This record gives sequence, C-alpha cells and structure tokens, in this order.
Amino acid sequence: MRISVVGLGKLGAPFVAVLASKGFEVVGVDRIPAQVSALRAGRAPVVEPGLEDLLAGSLGRIDAAIDIQSSIATSEVTFVIVPTPTGSDGRFSIAHVISAIGEIGTALRSKAGYHLVVITSTIMPGSTGGPIRQALETSSGRQVGSDLGLCYNPQLIAVGSVISDMLRPDFILIGESDARAGDLLTSIYERICDNRPHIQRMNFVNAEITKMSVNTFVTAKISFANMVSDICDRLLGADASTVLKAVGCDARIGGKYLSPALGYGGPCFPRDNAAFASMARAVGAHADIAEATDAINKRQPARVISLVRSLLPGGTIGVLGLSYKPATTVVEESQGLAIASQLAAAGYRVLAYDPQAGDAGKSVLTDKVEIMAQAKTCAEMADLLIIATPWPAFKDIPREALRRPNGPMFVIDCWRVLPPTNFADLVDLIYLGKYRTHGSEEITTK
Repeated sequence: MRISVVGLGKLGAPFVAVLASKGFEVVGVDRIPAQVSALRAGRAPVVEPGLEDLLAGSLGRIDAAIDIQSSIATSEVTFVIVPTPTGSDGRFSIAHVISAIGEIGTALRSKAGYHLVVITSTIMPGSTGGPIRQALETSSGRQVGSDLGLCYNPQLIAVGSVISDMLRPDFILIGESDARAGDLLTSIYERICDNRPHIQRMNFVNAEITKMSVNTFVTAKISFANMVSDICDRLLGADASTVLKAVGCDARIGGKYLSPALGYGGPCFPRDNAAFASMARAVGAHADIAEATDAINKRQPARVISLVRSLLPGGTIGVLGLSYKPATTVVEESQGLAIASQLAAAGYRVLAYDPQAGDAGKSVLTDKVEIMAQAKTCAEMADLLIIATPWPAFKDIPREALRRPNGPMFVIDCWRVLPPTNFADLVDLIYLGKYRTHGSEEITTK
C-alpha cells in the first residue's frame, strides 16, 4: 500500500517515517521546498527525537514532492496534517485544510478507484462532515461512499515524544464516513502500532469532540494539581507532592499529570482548551471547567514572579529551561519563557539557558534576556536560579556553580529536579507546593 502525507511539519514528517518503518511506501508532500528536499535526502525536516534514525532505516520507501497531483495519483490513502491556526475567537481555522482538500479532490478527478482521505489536523466539531466533506466532494466530482472514503483521525501525541507516542498510543480515534473507510484506516494502525491500543470508531462529530475533550480533561488535571500546590504553599507543614500522590492512588483519578509544577504549554494543550470553551459558547453551553483551567494556568508564571520578588527585590535571575517541555525546541506557550520575559519587564537582569531551545527563545525574547551557552554559566552568574523546564541534564549542574561565599543561594525548582540531599549544603532549595520558612520569615507565593 502506498500512502501520501500532506504536510511535513512537527507531526507530518515523523508520521511519514513511522509509516515507512513499518513497510509502507510513503510520499510526503509540502509546499516548502526545504522540507521536501530534506526528506528526499533522508534528513529530518523538523527536530524530533529519533526521527533521523527512523528515516535512515527507511531509505528507499520514502519519497517527497511539492505537487499533490502526482502524489495522489500514485497513492491509495492520503493523510492531511496541515496547520489549523487559532483565530482571535479561540476557534481553529481550517483554511489550510480546505486548500489542501481542494487540490486533493482535483487530483482525484483523473484517478480511478477507491481513495481514502484522512484528516489528522485538529479541527472544530462539525468541520469534517460539513465544509471539509463538501469541499472534497465538490472538487473531486465524487460522493463520499462507494469510491471515496473520509475519516477524521487526530494524533493524540506530544511534541518531543511523537514517534514513541505514534508507535505505542493509548488509543486510536477514528471518525469515519462508513465502515469501509474505517476498516482500511484500522488496518493501517494495526500494522503501525507496537502495542494493541483501543481503537475507538465513531461518527465525525463525536470524534472531533472526543479529541478536544481529551486534552481539556488533561489540562484540568494539571491546573487542579497547581491549585492544590498553591494552597499547600500557604499551610504550615503542607506538601502538594505528598497530597497529590495520595489523590492519584484513587482509581477514579489516577496519578498521571497530577504533580505540583508549572502550568501546561506547547502547541496543543492551551489552544485545545481555549477552543473547547469557544465551542461551548457557540452552541449556548457552558464550559466553566475549561475556563477555570485556563485562568489557573495563566496565573502560574505570576506565582513564580511573586515568589522571586519576596526573596530578591533586585539582581540577576537565572532561568534554566525555555522549551515548553524537555526534548523539544518548541517554546510556544512556554511557562519558562513567560517567567523570563516577565522578570525582565520587572527590572531584573535575566540570564537563560536551554539545551535545545536557546535560539528559539532568543527569537522571542530578543535582547530582553541574555541567552547563555551553558547551564553552568547561567548558574554561576545568577543571584537566584529558577528551574523552569525539567530537562534531565539539570540534575547534573556542577556543585561549584551553585556555591556562594556569603551563604546558600536561592534555587526555585519548579519541577523538583534537584534532589535536596545532593544540594542542601549549598542552596536554599524551594519547591512549588511545599510550605517553607526562612529564618523567622514565612515565605509563600502570594
């Protein structure tokens, strides 16, 4: 079976590699010549752990093109993984999807036989069965059914672990036009997945709502944990880590994503949560939990800024971590980036370091923050240090980089990366969600 993938971005390029690694013949399509050239040469068009190795092991099964027409002619299934940017109303724009669908449909006019089109981009409920289906049928001159299949199949994955998430997903979500389309897509995933995930098949709108609901529920857990953490900051003897570990033992709740730390970021969680609330308003429903989740998340950088102010009214702050999570260069909606920016705006000198996202952070922060070449340098020059992203390498900061002649320096470890037993003699280590005192002065994040 030959498969075409339209869009070679953060998800599209890894999906091409995963398909090829499982023996499929794949052609990747993108309007950006550099993306196409990289894939043709066996190089990763985007930064993602494991992608280069997977491409190297799949040479001969991958092609790339700018032209959709030829790619459709030689494939049986087409996945559409193009951007759906968020508008000012919080809803996803499907302009790029409709454009791609129009080209796909035009190509199908001169092709005989059955073809399956799969929409993987995140979209608003009602899109697949409404404007997308209409555009496909109009441009192709066919009706979805006997010789044309249509599915909605979002990838429930995270940047930084895309490949492993694709190979071992918790479940596969399929919104299908009919059983034939769903059967064909199911057979592809049965070949891709190294595990045996649940495959949930349903109509288009249920699948669209499910995708947004999953991320909205996960973000609600994160914000719940941070709400508990904020309370524990202020109660004598309280530790949110202990509380949330116990809460997560309840089978009705579960412990995943239930820990005191900073808020969520990245290209999916914030916008899916906002879109869910926007969708609810549009149909006259209430999404109070989604709105409260977003409000709590937006407060987290200010919570850290308030703590910094209580500890150090001025001076140099080091921020370790600008990517929204480890193992990625993505800084979109990064809480570390927000903290660095807000500290600079408050008059502090801010130094920052990230193992992979320094350049990306620099492009956003410009000259407001000094980007360091090493974590060690950042730590050495700071009067107070913040660990804003839980990169594993931060556990190995040299002890001498934290030693100060006038007594312990403050380190705000937002993710509890540093083991207290290793650094207790050097630093005054502060964990979010753990009540503490310094001398006779109570320290809380107000």
